[in-house]
Amino acid sequence: MQSLIDMHEHPAVLIDRSYRIVAANRAYRNTYGLKSEQLIGRHCYEVSHHRDSPCHLHGEDCPHQQVFARGEIQRVVHTHFDAKGRPEYVGIKGYPVKLPNGETCLGESIQRLAPPGELDCEEMRMVGRSRPLLHAIDQLSRAAASPAPVLLSGESGVGKELAARYLHDRGPRRSGPFVAVDCTTLPEGLFESEMFGHEVGAFTGCVGRKIGLFEGARDGTLFLDEVGEIPLAMQAKLLRALETGTFRRVGGREILHADIRLVAATNRDMKNAVATGRFREDLYYRIACVTISLPSLRERRADIPLLVEALLTRINAANGRHARLSEQAWARIMRHDFPGNVRELRNILQRAVALCHGQTIEPEDLGLEQEAVPTMPAAAADRNHGDHQQLAALAERYGGNRRAMADALGVSERTLYRRLGRHKLATRSTDA
Repeated sequence: MQSLIDMHEHPAVLIDRSYRIVAANRAYRNTYGLKSEQLIGRHCYEVSHHRDSPCHLHGEDCPHQQVFARGEIQRVVHTHFDAKGRPEYVGIKGYPVKLPNGETCLGESIQRLAPPGELDCEEMRMVGRSRPLLHAIDQLSRAAASPAPVLLSGESGVGKELAARYLHDRGPRRSGPFVAVDCTTLPEGLFESEMFGHEVGAFTGCVGRKIGLFEGARDGTLFLDEVGEIPLAMQAKLLRALETGTFRRVGGREILHADIRLVAATNRDMKNAVATGRFREDLYYRIACVTISLPSLRERRADIPLLVEALLTRINAANGRHARLSEQAWARIMRHDFPGNVRELRNILQRAVALCHGQTIEPEDLGLEQEAVPTMPAAAADRNHGDHQQLAALAERYGGNRRAMADALGVSERTLYRRLGRHKLATRSTDA
């Protein structure tokens, strides 16, 4: 068994029907910072997930279930914790392995998709462990290795530029430039000049040659944000440049070449834009070879506690504060729909940290509109559901350590213990 998994370049492990590790290769041991005697016999979810129960009980796709039930290969994306306890996104290929004694085990080959920090940015938009987010990261990881154009769709504030940078950084053009263009800022009269550049004297007031964005992305990635806003008259010129890789600067005669990888993004219904004549059909099919939908914050509400924690850490550090949400503020945050997604969440927290008295953020500090008061049973159900999601997410983040969870919430361990008891959530003591 050991020689079988030692052939794998990536971390690999054999797991029995009871979720216990039977064998692990050197790469797996190094990834999780454990020796063989510390691994064999332990549950896989303890080591990689820092949990006390299988991942499928927490809403994740579990290859263990599929392999033992059907004997089929399964590929999934999970959040694992490395040897230093940092979360990272990994791709897992699970497959059945028949042992000489006739027993079947689950073989898992694990490939790191995004090391800690790679999907972090100032706005922390891609923090989370929800199924919709993991599905999007799986699609991004598969698309990154391909030269095919990618169209990212999603609401404003979901992190489309961050996803585009991920595609660039994980692809074969990572050593080339990444050029981002906000198409909403390019007026029709300047679009061609900005996109393809211009020569001296190309128009009144033009005193020098300018390299365009298309040329600047040569051998790299050109990211067209809000591509649906490109003026219809300019779409034909962009299409020709994409199809031929050739273009002319405004006022120039020389035919220039630029080999780029195109990533576009939109918050529009592009098919409707094509149907109504606002976007060229041939250009749409040119840019939408691979289409990836990025989930809104409403679709991954379970990630809100982790996002709040990550954002507050950064905002507090920048402002020299130690602000935390009160229980009532947590409940209000968890009920909000976030039409502006993570960008809105960040702005709400920045405001709250700036305006709160002391170190406790109350509901009125959030600046959210007053809600209509529902009936008492409905209000209680909303608070109860939001509190359960918040506590469950923090329990996963801190491996059930109550002191760390209490510190993140700004409450005492006794208060936290009572809240956990109401929701029947198991954790471990501070010293465990």
